Amino acid sequence: MWASCPVKVRGCWAAASSTLRRCLKLSATMAKSKFEYVRDFEADDTCLAHCWVVVRLDGRNFHRFSEKHNFAKPNDSRALHLMTKCAQTVMEELEDIVIAYGQSDEYSFVFKRKSNWFKRRASKFMTHVASQFASSYVFYWRDYFEDQPLLYPPGFDGRVVVYPSNQTLKDYLSWRQADCHINNLYNTVFWALVQQSGLTPVQAQGRLQGTLAADKNEILFSEFNINYNNEPLMYRKGTVLIWQKVGEVTTKEVKLPAEMEGKKMAVTRTRSKPVALHCDLIGDAFWKEHPEILSEDS
Repeated sequence: MWASCPVKVRGCWAAASSTLRRCLKLSATMAKSKFEYVRDFEADDTCLAHCWVVVRLDGRNFHRFSEKHNFAKPNDSRALHLMTKCAQTVMEELEDIVIAYGQSDEYSFVFKRKSNWFKRRASKFMTHVASQFASSYVFYWRDYFEDQPLLYPPGFDGRVVVYPSNQTLKDYLSWRQADCHINNLYNTVFWALVQQSGLTPVQAQGRLQGTLAADKNEILFSEFNINYNNEPLMYRKGTVLIWQKVGEVTTKEVKLPAEMEGKKMAVTRTRSKPVALHCDLIGDAFWKEHPEILSEDS
C-alpha cells in the first residue's frame, strides 16, 4: 500500500498540472475580445537599432509665457536654471541618457546607442521625457521664481530624431549650440537698443535687419560699451549636462563605540549625477576630454 503512494502522487500532480494548463489556456482565450483588432492600427515607431536617439523639447508659445511671467530680457537666469533643473530630473529618472544640451526654452536629450528602453519606441521616448520635464517645471517653479506666481501651466512639444553615427550626433549638438550663439547675439543687441537707446521693438528690428555678426558686435561695443565675449557663458554657449561622480555629504546616525553612542556623523558618498557645464561643443576639445560619451558601450 505505502509503496504505491508515490505513483499515485505523481499521477495526481500530472493531472493537476494538465488541468492548470487548460485553465491558463482558457483564461488567455477568454481575455481576448472581438475588439482587440484595433491594436493592428498602432504604428510601428521602433527607432533604428545601434543609433543615437535624440529627444528635443521646445517650449510651446514661450514668447507669450515669458511676457506673462515677467522674464528678464534678453536672458533670465532664473528661467535658464529652472530648465536645467528639469533636465537634470529627466536624466536622473531616465538613466539611459548620456548627454543633454539646453538653451533658451529648449533641451535635447541623447539616449545610448544600445538603449533598449521601452523597446526603442519613439512615442515612449518622447512622452516620458516631455511629461517628466513639464511636471518638473511646475514642481520646481517656486524654487526659482519666489516672487512670481505661476499663472498657467507651461507646455512643451517634442520630437524624436535618430542619428546613425558619432559625427552626425556631434554635428547635431554643434548646430544647436551655433543656434544658441546666433539667437543670443541678436537678442543682446536688440534689447540693448530697446532698453538703453529707447527704440521701439519695430525700430530695433529694422536697425538690425541685414546685419552680420560683426556688425552686431560693433553696435554693442561702440554704442553700449559691451564686449559680447564677456557675456556669461551660459548665455553664449548654453548648458551641457553630463554624468560625473560627485561627493555628497549627508548626516546620519552610525554605530560608534559606547562612549559616543547616539551621535551623528557627516558621511561622504560618491555617486554619479548630471552636472551642468557651460562650454564649447563645436570643437574637438570637449569630446577628447569626455570620450566615454561616444564610447561603443553607450
